[in-house]
Amino acid sequence: MATAAGAPGPVLRLDDLVGLDLFVDTIRLGSISAAARAHHVSQPSATERLRTLERRLGVQLLQRGPGGSAPTPAGEAVAGWARGVLDAVSRMGEGVAAVRAPSARGPLRIMASLTVAEYVMPAWLHAHRLAGGQPVDLAVANSVTVGQAVVDGDVQLGFVETPRHFIGLRSAVVGGDELTVVVAPSHPWARRRAVLTPAMLAEAPLLLREPGSGTRDAFEAALARALPDRVLPVEPLAVLASTTTLKSATAAGDGASVLSRLAVSPELAR
Repeated sequence: MATAAGAPGPVLRLDDLVGLDLFVDTIRLGSISAAARAHHVSQPSATERLRTLERRLGVQLLQRGPGGSAPTPAGEAVAGWARGVLDAVSRMGEGVAAVRAPSARGPLRIMASLTVAEYVMPAWLHAHRLAGGQPVDLAVANSVTVGQAVVDGDVQLGFVETPRHFIGLRSAVVGGDELTVVVAPSHPWARRRAVLTPAMLAEAPLLLREPGSGTRDAFEAALARALPDRVLPVEPLAVLASTTTLKSATAAGDGASVLSRLAVSPELAR
C-alpha cells in the first residue's frame, strides 16, 4: 500500500492479522493480559506480538500503565482500520466456506463439545428431524478442536460451552447453562452450610476436565474474573477426559468437581 504522499507504507504479512486481532482486543478488554487470556496465549507472547506489530507499522499503538493499556492517538486510528481488515477477512472466510460447502442434499457436518453433544444435541437433532431438516453428521471433541475444525472447514457448524476466539469465525448464544460444584455425600463440603468462596475453589485440588474443555475454560475464566490478582488455579487433583468419568470419580469420593448443571441435573433431581 502507499501513503497519501506516494511513499511506500509498512508491509504487513498474513501473520500480522493475529497481531491486529490481539491489538483490537487489548483495546476492547482494557489490558494485554485480558486479551492474552481471550486468545489463549501467555502474556509475554502477547506482548511480544504487539511489539512486533508496532515495529512493523513504525508507530506506538499502546500506552501501558499500572491500570492497563490504552491506545495512543495513532493506535486509535490503526484500530479503526484493523477492525475493517478483520471484518473483511471474516467475510472472506464465510464466502470461501460457502463456496466449498456441499449441496443442501448432503449431510450437515456438525461438531459439538462433549457436554453439548451428550446433554443438548439429542433433543435438538430430534427437533431438526421433525422439521424435515437435512441429514446430520455429528462429531464430538473438546471445545478447542471444535473451533479449529470449523476454521479448517472440516465441519460447517460447531457448538461449544463457551465462545473462543478464532479468526474468521462468528458466534451466537443459542442456549444457557451454569457451573455447579459437585461432591460426594462423604465429602466435607457436602455438610457445609456456608457458601463456597472463589478463593476456596481456587485453593482446592479439584477433579477437572482437560485443558481445552469448555467446562474447564468457563470455570477458570470465572475464577480469573473473581480473583484477578491471583494465579489460578492450583494443580488439579486429577484431569479426566470426559464428563461421565468425572461424575463417576466424584461420586466415588475422589474429590470435588465443577460440572455443567445440565450434566448433573438427573443426579441432583434424585
